[in-house]
Parts: sequence; C-alpha cells; structure tokens
Amino acid sequence: MDLTRSERITFSKFLGLYLGSSFILLTIIFLLFYKMESRSQYELITSNMQNVASKVSSAIIYAHMAGLSINTAKMANFIKYDYALFDKEHRKLIGNIKNRIDLSKKLQKIDDSFVLVDSTPRGHLGVYHIVIKENIYHDIITKLTEKLIFYFFLIYSTIAVIGYYLASLFISPIINERKKLNNFIKDTTHELNTPITAILMSTGKDAPLTQKNLQRINLSAKRISEIYKDLVYLFLQDSNNKPHIEELQLDKIIEQQLEYFQSFSQKKRLTINSKLEPTTFKIDKENFSRLFNNLISNAIKYNKIGGFINITLKDSTLIIEDGGIGIKKDRLKDIFNRYYRGTKEQGGFGIGLNIVYHICKTYNIEIEVESQETKGTTFKLKFKD
Repeated sequence: MDLTRSERITFSKFLGLYLGSSFILLTIIFLLFYKMESRSQYELITSNMQNVASKVSSAIIYAHMAGLSINTAKMANFIKYDYALFDKEHRKLIGNIKNRIDLSKKLQKIDDSFVLVDSTPRGHLGVYHIVIKENIYHDIITKLTEKLIFYFFLIYSTIAVIGYYLASLFISPIINERKKLNNFIKDTTHELNTPITAILMSTGKDAPLTQKNLQRINLSAKRISEIYKDLVYLFLQDSNNKPHIEELQLDKIIEQQLEYFQSFSQKKRLTINSKLEPTTFKIDKENFSRLFNNLISNAIKYNKIGGFINITLKDSTLIIEDGGIGIKKDRLKDIFNRYYRGTKEQGGFGIGLNIVYHICKTYNIEIEVESQETKGTTFKLKFKD
C-alpha cells in the first residue's frame, strides 16, 4: 500500500494493538487450557496409581489370609507401572523401582515421575508399603505442550493475517479520502490558475485594455467567484448562520442568473432557450442560486460548440436540457458523489452536482436526470410544497 508517514503510524498502531491484544488473550486461553488439561491428566494418573495400589494391597491381604505367597508374575500382569514392596524396616522385598523412596510421603515427584506410597497392607506377608511409580505423565505433558505451541502459532498466524486484512480495511477509507483530497487540491489549483493567468495576461504592461481583454477579465473574475462560492458552501458553512428561507419568485432569479452566464455561453456560441412561468418556492436565495448556477455551469461546460440549452419552468418543475456530450448509463449513479468528474478534459473538481444534491435534499426538491451519450443530458427538478 502507498501510505504516508502518518498513515503508516496509524496502520502500525492499529495492527500492533490488534495483534498485541490477540496475543495476550490467546496466551491466557492456552495457559488456562494447559493448566486444566495438565491437572486433569495428573488427577487421572494419580487416581489410576491409587487404584493399582489398592488392588495390590487387596491381593496381598487375600494371599496372607489364604496362606499363599506373593505371586510376582501375576502381579506384574495388572500393574502397568513400576512398583516395589517394602517391609517394616523400609527394605525392598520385590519390585523394579531403583530410586530411593521417602516412604513417609504419600505422593512425591522423583525426576519426571510421580511416586505413590500406599501403606494399607499393614504387615500382611511382611509388606508394609506399596510403592507405585508412573512413567507416562512427563510424555503426556510434553506432547500436550508441543501441540499447544503448534496450534498457538497456527491460530496466531491466522489472526495476524486477518489483522493485516482488517487494518487494510481500516486504513483504506483514509487513503481514498486523502487521494481524493490531493486530487481536489490539484484540481482546485488548476481551476484557479486558469482564470488568474487570464487576468494577469489581460492586465500586463504590454496588454492593451481592449474590449476583448475586458471580457476575458470579466469571465475570469466570475469564474473565481463561482469557485469561491462553491468552496464556501461546501466546506466553510457556519452552522450558526442559518439560511434565510423566504418565498422567492424562481423565474425572476433564473432570468438574473442567465444574464450572469451570458458571457460564458457566448464563448462556446451556445443558444439558450428559456420558457419561464411565474413560480414561487420557499428557499434561501443564495442556495437556489447555487443550485441553478451549478446546473447551468455544467450544461455549458459539457456542451458542444454551437450547441443548445433549453430551460423550462412550468407547473413547479424546472427542466434544464442540453445537447452536450451526455453521461454514460453506468456512471449516472455516481454523478452526485463528491469529487466525481465526468471527464478530465473539461476541468472542474467534482463538487457542483454534489452541492445540487445537498440543496435538493435540504429543501425536499425531487431531482431526476436522464442522459444519452453524445446526445445530451436533462435535469428535472420538482419543487414540492
């Protein structure tokens, strides 16, 4: 991704926080599972050792009462652990345990094995202590640890990939808005540079103050004024400065604005036809002017040399039709988005129709648009009471 320094910092912080919190949470879960599983294995093994010790003790007591001796071969069949039998003096009678055992402790750990001491025979056949030594707990815990480590890194790797994807989704709108803003600044600079350059060329030391230069200065000044008003409306509106809504004679305002655009239309040799019936509507005058001016400005900008613009105001409906380049059907849904531009060749920075949409939404004006590529575009605005 093409990130700025601040975006990289934001991306890194988000990803670091996500991965760090996931690591801590995952670690706690795996540690708790490890403790529960190791405790469960410990209790299972010690319980089995106790059961074995009880069986050996019962066999010894039974053999003593029956006058028999200890059958080591038979005993080895059901004892699956290392074992040993000790007499009263702590001498080993039989068994395969070679470690030194503290017979005073019922359960102890020697090396990696647990050792159980059972004293229930109570001297039958000379046996006072039964010692059982397991040899599987360490292997079970080792395998458990290896599995947990493997699954920990597997799950954490998956979380890391998901985290990177989520961080990308998180930062993507910021990147898009930044790119849009950069393009907007570039387009604004270009839009301002054109009329400013025209004014400077027309007012230079060697430039005669002819009618043509005066007209050029007038057009450039009007263009700068339009850009300024659009920017103020869209970005610098004061929330405390509420619009002044009043009953306006829309046809009169349209006539005034058409005079304003006369010089622009003459530059492209456009024919503007208007049929305006007296129509009133409650709206802020400046907002209606913004609305109408942006629609006419687009109709002029995207028109053909020698083309036409038809303006009709009838039955509380304003229709602006031009014979310009038109709009592709698949792009009609995007024309009211901020920064959207129909073509790069015609200039502009894509906020005019966004302003139109915003004003229509504010005053509950229904707006429709129809367009055919290379044939022209028609905007229809219905003013509801």
